Amino acid sequence: MSEIAVLAGGCFWCLEAAYDELAGVSAVKSGYAGGETANPTYKAVCSGTTGHAEVVRVEFDPAVISFADLLRVFFTIHDPTTLNRQGGDVGTQYRSAIFYISPEQKAAAEAAIVEFEPHWGKIVTQVVPLTIFYPAEAEHEDYFVNNPWSGYCQAVIVPKITKLRKAFRERLKAPAA
Repeated sequence: MSEIAVLAGGCFWCLEAAYDELAGVSAVKSGYAGGETANPTYKAVCSGTTGHAEVVRVEFDPAVISFADLLRVFFTIHDPTTLNRQGGDVGTQYRSAIFYISPEQKAAAEAAIVEFEPHWGKIVTQVVPLTIFYPAEAEHEDYFVNNPWSGYCQAVIVPKITKLRKAFRERLKAPAA
């Protein structure tokens, strides 16, 4: 039986590329959450006027990878100490947030913050209930897979994937035969 995690940690292209590599993750969908505008578009979210964050909806098998382990990846591949930004991506749409679906996810998120604050310092990641997830437009799906040589992918996503592969080698999907 699969579960869902919804996470915001900067650009959704980065998170999607990372979570796609993990064993136990069956699907990753880029989208928007946490705002007031119904059915937001990428352009509207990037304007900073919708209140939404760029997020990924991660479908995973908790028998293979736990929500807590997904959060350990989350706190390893992005900077949870910068308010409304990740590197050059600036605005509330790039905030760090964990959108919990259950009291157990909320407790795990709060525990992960306690676990990682000694490493990072003051963490500004929001822990908020998920009200609704809006899928992003089709061109944002598999962005890294479809554009691996773009400047953004090389400068921003590749370092995160490298960090993921080094820190979570035992959690990666087996290579395709």
